[in-house]
This record gives sequence, structure tokens and C-alpha cells, in this order.
Amino acid sequence: MKLKNMTLDNIAIACNGTYVGDAALKSEQITGVEKDSRLIEEGFLYIPFAGARVDGHDFIPQVFEKGALCTLSEKDLPAMGNPYIKVKSTAQALKDIAEFYREQLDCKIIGVTGSVGKTSTKEMIASVLEERYQVLKTEGNYNNEIGMPLTILKIRENHDIAVIEMGISDFGEMHRLAKVSKPDVCVITNIGTCHLENLGDRDGVFKAKTEMFDFAKEHCFVVLNGDDDKLMHIKEVKGSTPVFFGIDTEQEVCIEKHQTLGVKGTEATIRYFDKTFDTLIPIPGYHMLYNAMAATCIGIHFHMSFEEIDRGIRKLKALGGRNHIFEAHGKTIIDDCYNANPMSMKASLEVLSQAKGRKVAILGDMFELGEKEISLHKEVGETAAGFCIDLIICIGKLAKNIYEGAVTKGNQVLYFETKESFFEKMDILLKKGDTVLVKASNGMKFQEIVEKLK
Repeated sequence: MKLKNMTLDNIAIACNGTYVGDAALKSEQITGVEKDSRLIEEGFLYIPFAGARVDGHDFIPQVFEKGALCTLSEKDLPAMGNPYIKVKSTAQALKDIAEFYREQLDCKIIGVTGSVGKTSTKEMIASVLEERYQVLKTEGNYNNEIGMPLTILKIRENHDIAVIEMGISDFGEMHRLAKVSKPDVCVITNIGTCHLENLGDRDGVFKAKTEMFDFAKEHCFVVLNGDDDKLMHIKEVKGSTPVFFGIDTEQEVCIEKHQTLGVKGTEATIRYFDKTFDTLIPIPGYHMLYNAMAATCIGIHFHMSFEEIDRGIRKLKALGGRNHIFEAHGKTIIDDCYNANPMSMKASLEVLSQAKGRKVAILGDMFELGEKEISLHKEVGETAAGFCIDLIICIGKLAKNIYEGAVTKGNQVLYFETKESFFEKMDILLKKGDTVLVKASNGMKFQEIVEKLK
């Protein structure tokens, strides 16, 4: 399927590039955009990036062999008989091209951000909307200044709604993401303690996250966590009054009652203004109640019934590495090792605390916390100990501070500097019937622990 109005001529104009090649091809439309040369298909536009180890420009001959229509390039290319568009920066050109394409689309775009729960909220919203609409959602970690534009460029004319995750680590990034996506709907899950190396404190996080509003559509629909002490003070965005959801504060959308089913999820009654409905959230955790409320707001905005919203919530499935629960060798494993910050660590520990039988937490370093990293790791340790978890295993240099925070409470706490030293004792420490949480920042590669447990 060709991308609407995405001719080589329009693409060159959109990214301020110079078209080089057969002029007769300038009116041809591309069928897709890809940065990975292995995934190129017939009619695609290739976006090469020069990395520390690999330069994507080296694969330009191969992408044309696979049927690419055109490539961007930061370099002058030898005559090959294939067209290319010369640009100063392929990274900037990608954003410019995605921004131009977004303006051709009738598809509604929902932007989802926040310190914790972006992905799970995105998944919940998509699961609900899929009960009525053709939905595209962010896959994997495609939520940054490369991944998000590529996600926009995957939208096709059959899609009604796109649910786009927007992740940042510094000021200005969200501003640029919003310029590309121009969201019709904005969702912010919370303002927490992440990326503090660049953002300083929660006020900095709030400032950076709310850059999402800079390019939101006029009279956009805004959904915010009313329990968050930073977000609750937002009164107006682009001429619209936000809809707030919450549990701990009085909000228009709230949880009237809920009952945990342990690792099997939570039964809940959700109130949307003056009407209520019952549902079952199949993934455990108190934080999942917030995701369900956010998805309810979105569903109602898009004219869905409570019955449709309920079905969508019940069909939600966990992603690998994100609160994914499975059985292996007589143990229940909570695989939540995709990423971590203090808020998400505490949420995962709360999930573990609901399990029956012996509870084990395997916790590792949390990165990008800035000058407060020691105290924030200790705080997680204290939280873990407060949940009466039977065994807390801390792995990594920073995780030594989790150990120190937990051990003061008298719990059984062990420390290992490396995964390898833990593996030597793993079979002795873990027993059949255990529920085991595995969580750390992605750079710790705790997926290796999950694979060993499998």
C-alpha cells in the first residue's frame, strides 16, 4: 500500500533535501520507511544512520537489491542508477518526513507519556479501542526521536486511531516529538523520579513531559492522573479542560471498589462521571487500576459503550519484560525486567506482595537517577522490606544501596555484585512454589536471569 502523498518529490521538499536521480521517478510514491536494511521491502524509503560501530550508508547497495525505491544519504553517492535524497542529517530528515506524513492523515493520534506506566497504559488503551476500531500502536521501544517518527510512518489509510508512546530523557525532546505527532488526545500517567540526571527534579520532569501540549491540536482531549500532585493543577490545555482520573482524590473518573485476585489480576468497579461498570483487569497491580481508568476515558471519548470497554480491558495481555507472569519449573515468575525507576520498582513490589506462598524479589540497578541515586535505591530497599517479602536479592553496584535499605528492617536480604555470582547460588536460593519478581533497568540485562529461570 502506497503512503498517501509520499512522492519522492514531496519527501525531498519536506526534509529540505536534494533529490539526485531520474527526474521521472520524482512522482513515484513510497510504500514504507525503514532504518533497518534487513527489513526493506519493495518500494521502501531507506533511512541510514551512522552509528558508533555500523554505518547504515554501507548497506545502501543491498537495500536497492531488495527493491527499495529510494534512500536518504548524508553523503554523495556514486552513480548507481537509483535515486537518493541528500540531507544534512538523516535523524532530522526522518522527523521532518514523519511530520509531513502526519499532516496527510485522517487517523486520530493519541499521545501517551509519563514517568511510569507509559507502555502498560498504551497497551490498555489499544486493547480497548480495538473492540471497535482499526488501531496502530507503538511496538517495542519505538518511543523516542527515531522510533516514534517511524511509528507514525507505519500508519496506513485503514487505521482509525494510533496510540503513540512518547518517551524522553531531556528537555526539548517531547517538544520535538509533539511537533511530529501533533496529538489529538494527550494522556499523562504521572510525574515521577526518572531521568533526573538531565531533568533535575520532579518539577523538571513535569516541565519536560508537558511539552507534549506544545503541538497538540486545538481543543484536544486531555486525560490526566488527578492523584498526581503536579498534574492535578493543570486547568486548561489548548482550549480544553482536562478529564482527571484518580483513586486517592475526588475525581470525575474513579474506582468505586476493587478486589485483588493476587497475580490473576483485579476486579474493579469504574465510575465515569455519573455512570459505573464492572470489569476484570487480568494483569495484577494497583497501578493497573489507573491504566484502566485512562483507557475508559479514551473509550468514552471515541463513543464506545461500557460493554466494549469492559471487553477490551479483559482482553489485555502482558508484554515480555513488562509484568509478564508465567510458570516455570514449579515457580511463578514475574518478568518485569525491561526497565526500572523508583516508582515502577515500588509498583512491581506491590504486585509481588499479593502473591501466595514464598515471595522473592531479584532487584538490580536503576540508571539515570542523578545525584539522588543512592538515596532512591535505599528507599526502594525500605519499600521492599515493608512489603514483608521473604527474600530480597540485590544485584549490581547501585543495588548495594537497595540491600542497605532493606537489611535494616531485619528481612532476609542478600547481595551479589554480579549476575554470574548470583547464578552460582540461584538453584539453592530459589525453591518450588516461590513467586519470583525480576526487575532492574534494561542495561542490567536481567533478561538473562529470566532465561535461566525458564
